[in-house]
Amino acid sequence: MTEAILGLSAFYHDSAAALIIDGEIIAAAHEERFTRKKHDSSFPVHAASFVLEDTGIRLSDLTAVVFYDKPYIKFERLLETYHAYAPSGLISFLSAIPVWVKEKLFMKNMLMKDLEKVNKGPLLKKPLLLFPEHHLSHAASAYYPSPFEKAAILTIDGVGEWATTTIGMGEKNKIKIIHELSFPHSLGLLYSTFTYYCGFRVNSGEYKLMGLAPYGNMSSKRVEKYKKIIFDQLLDLREDGSLLLNMEYFNYATGLTMCDEKKWEDLFGIPKREPESAFSQEYMDMALAIQQTAEVIILRLAKTAKSLTGADNLVLAGGVALNCVANGKLVKSGIFKDIWVQPAAGDAGGALGAAYAGWHIWLNKDRSVDENVYDKMQGTYLGPEFTDRSVKRIIRKYNAVYQYYEHFDELIKDVAVRISKGKIFGWFQGRMEWGPRALGNRSILGDPRDPEMQKRLNLKIKYREGFRPFAPSVLAENADDYFVCDKSYSPYMQLVVPLRKTHINAMPENYDEMEMYKRLYQVRSDIPAVTHVDFSARIQTVHKELNDKYWSLIAAFKKLTGCGLLVNTSFNVRGEPIVCTPKDAYVCFMRTDMDYLVINNFLFKKEGQPNYEDKEDWRSQFILD
Repeated sequence: MTEAILGLSAFYHDSAAALIIDGEIIAAAHEERFTRKKHDSSFPVHAASFVLEDTGIRLSDLTAVVFYDKPYIKFERLLETYHAYAPSGLISFLSAIPVWVKEKLFMKNMLMKDLEKVNKGPLLKKPLLLFPEHHLSHAASAYYPSPFEKAAILTIDGVGEWATTTIGMGEKNKIKIIHELSFPHSLGLLYSTFTYYCGFRVNSGEYKLMGLAPYGNMSSKRVEKYKKIIFDQLLDLREDGSLLLNMEYFNYATGLTMCDEKKWEDLFGIPKREPESAFSQEYMDMALAIQQTAEVIILRLAKTAKSLTGADNLVLAGGVALNCVANGKLVKSGIFKDIWVQPAAGDAGGALGAAYAGWHIWLNKDRSVDENVYDKMQGTYLGPEFTDRSVKRIIRKYNAVYQYYEHFDELIKDVAVRISKGKIFGWFQGRMEWGPRALGNRSILGDPRDPEMQKRLNLKIKYREGFRPFAPSVLAENADDYFVCDKSYSPYMQLVVPLRKTHINAMPENYDEMEMYKRLYQVRSDIPAVTHVDFSARIQTVHKELNDKYWSLIAAFKKLTGCGLLVNTSFNVRGEPIVCTPKDAYVCFMRTDMDYLVINNFLFKKEGQPNYEDKEDWRSQFILD
């Protein structure tokens, strides 16, 4: 008898749905990709509908629906926190509690009503609802699909119910939580507070802060001063990686902001940076200081996990596990023989972990590891895919001009030639990726050798801050030729590693003192478009067995140029989710300076498309249509 479990995350940020059938991941998707609302927190009606319809499973067929946290315990934390800090926090209390009293305390009823939307009618048979704890969902998402028989588990985020960090052990089908750090003491919230103070949006701008950190001056006395302030005034860090935050300086427990801005200005000597304002060196140094602080804490937690479990391998999840720089340092440290990071490490991944918890913990189903398969994530290609018929509907709708290739090999050769001549491609193939990274199915691609490529992609295509780096997709068999890889398998773009010195150009003596964008636009290497200012890169190793089409394109580019990698960035513009459908792809292509678009075997050239110069018209159409 087939047993199917639907996992859900919702109502905070990055809602998602995942479906497991007989222990295998069948489909998973983020709600934002369907609604076009970045970090959509609403119930994942569209994502849940997709994962069910994709397999022909009905809600009445499900063994269980598993929600990724325990609402009652989260409510308990809110009440106890407001009580502990009273009378401060009254405005936040009056804002939060009515929503809970009216809706979230009755989560089962809420979920049943939302599932009726998925069902498109009343539920004749109500599914069983299960509620694992938030960090157990993270732990399950990290351990169960990993390639390890036995592993230490480290989960780090802002906060779940009470937990902000856990250390656990995964063996066979069991997960045991050994150590837990509780709210309000949180590495995730500490990092998010610096995200806020440096002018980025919390819960979405942390990766920008990580990308800003390399612009900090490594030898600067200011960086050391900031770190001393952090360790002396803001936190008490213990040898085991546990920490206590000085809540005198933080507002997130009961306030409407992350920190007491006046006290932080007195501490650091600079005010909170206003969003979209210019960056001064002080904020770059602040970003570097907190990044280095986070790395110290994560390495200590990893050592503690090793000590407590004795495991050779480590798996990670939670939003902080998306800190690719720290992950790279963790691999290099050698604390563990190997590490594996859940590709959707944030809250969206909780949906998958919840489903796995239902299967292995509640149903007590055995877990096995296939030695012939690296992990159970299928390269993360778990979302919707679209037939040529879907593409033809878009062609008719927009009267689009295209070329169709009967043979995919011929298409790949033409694309490789054009990329080598500086053209930028939207690349849309197969099933959409699960997680925040585009991994070759919903990607924008360019030539990494082009010194202007990074600037063009940021300013003319992504419409985002010019300092942001881009990642290389490198043929797995060539990764070691370009990068110092302590781990040759990085298919999910979760590690930052150094570029080999043989590819690095000599820099001016005053390089570290240069103004931000002068440093950025120095031609640092023979692959400048994917070399960050500290000569590092967030790599994706591309494996033929995981994505034959993408691997073949890079191989064709290498055959033509001798370069075995491409620039890969997600197929979207700033403020919008990665494209999901052919329509999303075509409209995004039309409103940017992309030169070409490939969907399946269809090639679209910008010149010759109807009204291709009217980007604002395309933008309004994307939002309103």
